[in-house]
Amino acid sequence: MRTFIFTSCLLAGVAVAQAQHLASSPGWDPKAAAAYMDSRQSWWMTWPNAARDHDTACVSCHTALPYALARPALRGPLAEREASAPERKMLEHVTKRVRLWKEVEPFYPDQTRGLPKTSESRGTEAILNAAVLSARDASLGTLSDDTRQAFENLWALQFKAGEQAGGWAWLNFHNEPWEAPGSQYFGNSLAAIALGSAPGGYAALPANQDRVKALAACLRGGVEKADLLNSAMILWASSKIPGVLTPEQARQIADDLIAKQQGDGGWNTASLAGDWKRNDATPLDTKTDGYATGLVVYALQQAGRPSVDAVVARGRAWLVANQDRATGMWSASSLNKRRDPATDIGKFMSDAATAYAVLALTK
Repeated sequence: MRTFIFTSCLLAGVAVAQAQHLASSPGWDPKAAAAYMDSRQSWWMTWPNAARDHDTACVSCHTALPYALARPALRGPLAEREASAPERKMLEHVTKRVRLWKEVEPFYPDQTRGLPKTSESRGTEAILNAAVLSARDASLGTLSDDTRQAFENLWALQFKAGEQAGGWAWLNFHNEPWEAPGSQYFGNSLAAIALGSAPGGYAALPANQDRVKALAACLRGGVEKADLLNSAMILWASSKIPGVLTPEQARQIADDLIAKQQGDGGWNTASLAGDWKRNDATPLDTKTDGYATGLVVYALQQAGRPSVDAVVARGRAWLVANQDRATGMWSASSLNKRRDPATDIGKFMSDAATAYAVLALTK
């Protein structure tokens, strides 16, 4: 028993020392991470496949969205006074589509992609627009008129009845982790995060009370169905609006995520995706990666675990040790097919990995 107590105290002491070292000396390169993220967002907005009507670009869940969530977090470490040029361009596109909401085409219309892609596209974009602009406003401390309009667009599409009551339609192209059956939990969590992040107490306004309660109930009802990737998002969302999880549910999700921590301190995305299999039948990567590690560490932090927590400290230590210093990125691989990591498409998961790693390390 004494040996167990001594070992536990020793491990806790090591975790605290790791966290204190990270706080005093980051050990990773924020400037390189920012350069990678900026370059990838710049490429995305010029890629023909990302182009949409009215001279705008799609807000992708792998590159643009995580960029919008994480890039403001680097402003402090880099002593930046304003948003980077790619950020400003992306925000211009999103703002334009919010203002022209009744005129812009769906990302994927029924006429070219089949039913119910128009509905899914509108619900998805409404959430993404609100998340992007809310993240911008959170860093500035003031809720803008454009963000208010983005939320009005969002509320108009919230389901009032049926199995998805309280949530929104979400794109399903049978691609993990953001466009698969079950990815609506990611989308609804993102909506909750956007609402809870909006400055000025927007989510608590009387006009929004029933809407927020319905969203919380929708997420709470999905806990038993969501895989661990989406459960991590629900855990994050539970820190942003009230009523998403009971204390027991929050503890269970945290315990389930912690049980998947690998021996090196990080997490592997495939291990959190249930029994998912790649479309091309190639084996999933099982090594620790930046996407799962960044997401889980950040979700645990948002749920109240401090940097000195042993689990969080080990995850952060893995992230510090595994940034590619030559490119500034953290790596992750596709869950859907084997891709060449040197190609632009092959970097999509690494784009997300880099953003969530930045969020975890700047928390």
